[in-house]
Amino acid sequence: MTSENVPRYGFGKNWQDFLDHHLSEERLEVAKSHLLEFLRVDDLSGRRMIDVGCGSGLHSLAALQANVSELFSFDYDANSVAATRRLHSLAGQPAHWHVEQGSVLDTAFLSQLGQFDIVYSWGVLHHTGDQWTAIRNASRLVAPGGLFYIALYTSDFFVNRSPEFWLDVKRRYNQTGRLGRLAIETWYIAGIFANMLRRGENPLTHVRTYKKKRGMSFLTDVRDWLGGWPMEFSSIQQVKDFARDDLKFDLENIATGHSNTEYLFKRPRATT
Repeated sequence: MTSENVPRYGFGKNWQDFLDHHLSEERLEVAKSHLLEFLRVDDLSGRRMIDVGCGSGLHSLAALQANVSELFSFDYDANSVAATRRLHSLAGQPAHWHVEQGSVLDTAFLSQLGQFDIVYSWGVLHHTGDQWTAIRNASRLVAPGGLFYIALYTSDFFVNRSPEFWLDVKRRYNQTGRLGRLAIETWYIAGIFANMLRRGENPLTHVRTYKKKRGMSFLTDVRDWLGGWPMEFSSIQQVKDFARDDLKFDLENIATGHSNTEYLFKRPRATT
């Protein structure tokens, strides 16, 4: 559990900047394709979905375009809620898409929501300050037979520079001013580019094609990674064991190889 006296990162302001400069139909289509491919479905017709920590609202909007029957989006961060409501308005304010402010750590708030066929939370639960409680709380929103799609930062990925190293970087990023943040961003991007050049890869191509990764923006994700606080890491085995032993969920799909590991769990139907 993270309780250090470090300012919480302004995720929502970063997401509003993403919408201002990067939102496009192409990115939306990439986000929709990624969502459906990982869920292993053709569309979301007949399914109720909740987006826990909706951020920019891009993936909520992608679910809407995938014909979800009912959609509920919420976020702790007021600016993220505003960003998602902006997309809700752009979509014509559909009555079956609800957007609210709330916390996954607030059990009273969650108890009013009911259960859903798909509970989606990408890159969120490790930023709550109490990751395992957040995972457990979010899992209670999954209906019997429903799917639990989460992505979490994975300690297994960080070998040359440990999770502790990156936690220290995040602390410094959030405790410094605008110029300090720019310096840390420049240092981080220079390191990425240098590693790519050593592997014979073109950094400019990487930036241009970055939107193919869930529709995201390179610089938006750089700031999200460096700033993301509070923050906790977990190993793949820890998450799998927790889902199996604590939640009693089955693993349906997993995607590894990046700092965020994607997991798709299924809640078994009740047996009589």
